[in-house]
Amino acid sequence: MEQLEFFAIPSPCIGVCEANSKGFCKGCLRSRDERLYWLQMSDTQKHQVMRLIAMRRQKLQKLAWEKQQASAELPDQMGFEF
Repeated sequence: MEQLEFFAIPSPCIGVCEANSKGFCKGCLRSRDERLYWLQMSDTQKHQVMRLIAMRRQKLQKLAWEKQQASAELPDQMGFEF
């Protein structure tokens, strides 16, 4: 059963409309279809897209953190001392 919504779910668009290498918008992290059909989606579908965006953001943050850690450890692994 779908819960009643009192407020419209706004688009997560932040005006940075450029696709990354995987086809997701660099600004809002939606796929092409999610951007294209946002206005036709039900609130339940929009909530699902928002959950997917949160998962994508977490994954990107984790990858960025791992990359940062790897680059910080790189000099030690190469035998350089500071």
